[in-house]
This record gives sequence, structure tokens and C-alpha cells, in this order.
Amino acid sequence: MTTTEIRELTTESEWRDAYPVVSQLREDLSETGYLERLQEMREEGYHLFAVVTADEMVAVAGAGVRTNFYNGRHLFVYDLVTRAGRRSEGHGERLMAFLEDWALDRDCECVTLESGRWREDAHRFYEDKLDMEKFCYTFKKEW
Repeated sequence: MTTTEIRELTTESEWRDAYPVVSQLREDLSETGYLERLQEMREEGYHLFAVVTADEMVAVAGAGVRTNFYNGRHLFVYDLVTRAGRRSEGHGERLMAFLEDWALDRDCECVTLESGRWREDAHRFYEDKLDMEKFCYTFKKEW
């Protein structure tokens, strides 16, 4: 039996180990860009977590506690990805359950995330497996 644990990634070595998984979600992000941005994000309260088996990192999530008028104090999940070839094994559900507990320990009222409109498989996962509901659209303007 393979042991599986969920842990927070806090060292550059662990962040480098997570990059191959994160890059499956953030395909345009180089490893150098990822490490630079991750450092800045951590200074703003971002935390990176991973599901790790004895032989590999199989899922990664990045999140931070935020407060606003419409969600109150909440955990915002910025990144959630399971390694290709290891999906549908329950790792994403396990990681999100961990994050829900982590959020409750920090007095959060809810967990929120955003997902690209084209990610229909992810939407089914959030609704069917995690009992989350769609409740808004996000708009953005680039320059």
C-alpha cells in the first residue's frame, strides 16, 4: 500500500518539485516565471499544498485567505490540478477536503474558486464531487 499525505510546500526545492504539476494547469508559465511569481504571491498570503505519494507529487493546490463584502472571510483557491494520468483517483477531492478543513481552522465562511468557461470537466467535478455551485461570472480587462 502506498502512503499518501497532504502537506504545505514551503521550500524552493518543494516548489520546483510541484512545477511539473502546476504547469499542466498554467501552461504558459516558465519555471523561472513560476518561481518568481510564487515568491511574490507568498508574500501576499498564498499557500501551496500538495498530495504526495511515496513516489510522486500527484496534485497541487494554491490558495489564500481573503475578505470581501460578498464572501466575507473566505479561502480563495487559485490553482487546483491533478497530474495527468492520476486524475479520477480521488486526489482532487482529498485535497479540497483538506483545504476546507484548513479554511475552517482559519475562521473562513466558505471556499471559492474561479474556473475557465471552457473547463467543462472541471466544472462537473466541482459541482458533482465537491457540491459547489456556480454563482457568478468573472470579467477581466487586459492591457
